[in-house]
Amino acid sequence: MISSQALQEVLDGLKAITRIDISVLEANGKVVATTVANLLHTNLPSAVDFAKNDADSQVVAGSQYFKVLDKGIVEYIVVIKADHQRAYTIGRLAAFQIEGLIAAYKERFSRSNFMKNLLLDNFLLSDIYSRGKRLSIDGAARRVVYYIDCDGEDETEVSKHIKEGVASKEKDFVTTLDRHYVVLVKELKKREESMDEVLSYATVICDVIFSKTKKKMKVGIGTQAEDLRYVSRSYKEAKMALEVAHIFGLEEQAISYENLGLYRLIHQLPKSLCEMFVKESLDGFALDSMDEETLTTINKFFEYNLNLSETARQLYIHRNTLVYRLDKLQRATNLDLRNFDHALTFKTALLVGKYIAYKEKNKII
Repeated sequence: MISSQALQEVLDGLKAITRIDISVLEANGKVVATTVANLLHTNLPSAVDFAKNDADSQVVAGSQYFKVLDKGIVEYIVVIKADHQRAYTIGRLAAFQIEGLIAAYKERFSRSNFMKNLLLDNFLLSDIYSRGKRLSIDGAARRVVYYIDCDGEDETEVSKHIKEGVASKEKDFVTTLDRHYVVLVKELKKREESMDEVLSYATVICDVIFSKTKKKMKVGIGTQAEDLRYVSRSYKEAKMALEVAHIFGLEEQAISYENLGLYRLIHQLPKSLCEMFVKESLDGFALDSMDEETLTTINKFFEYNLNLSETARQLYIHRNTLVYRLDKLQRATNLDLRNFDHALTFKTALLVGKYIAYKEKNKII
């Protein structure tokens, strides 16, 4: 069904041209759009009888009624005052325009449905190109998928902001597959755009949404899909990129699957292997036994590239205090963070520990 807002826009445009009031009713007689004051949402019982008879148009109680058909079924009824000399012509034009609108909406819905099923891998490979061709979707165009976290906002509203402020109506697809997440399938302008260009577009998405909602949202980005059959792969990658960002606390707004590196590697490891690595690397030391002060010290030490003096300055502590804390950790784990290899092992163990905690919290085996 067409939205009442779209129908109202059609009627307002026709009235501006003809200066004649027009109403559109559902087959049950309910007024869904009108240029007549106080008529909206009322019921005209005579329309129900008209919908059931065989006539395409009919004069009833001083008004001319016209059927709007979709494959022979009455979808709407157009009503216009019959005493105007151009009533029949204008009524037929209104019905014709609404029938065209129905066809456009059905095509748009079909394209959206196709893309949803494509993202979810619901097609056989042989069906993808034939169905896409019937819907005038370019099968050879390069595309990339953006997976947008709505940060608690209504996904339908966020989807609307993206459609109005970011996406191309002809080439891009905006849909929702998961609650509080929006998917944008973006057709790339060139045969191969650089990752910087793909990332910059994600920044545009974030800026547009922030201007409307005042919330900073994260966007996961998949790899570029060479043609339609790889779009679902890009979707899965974009979704994984956002999941990885949440697990490891990545602060960037735009997270590309291609740039995840070690995070992606850890995310693909089985839990049993992760637990074994942490136990063996830390000599049995339990990561959750660290106090906040120790964890802050370690993170700052990594942030400033294992530089003792700079880390101590940033923590507002004496250099010897920092050395004492690192020595204490070394006695517990048998790892000296001043040694690059040991630091790399401990950093990896911290990340693996976050991944294990995420799996346990979400009861993932």
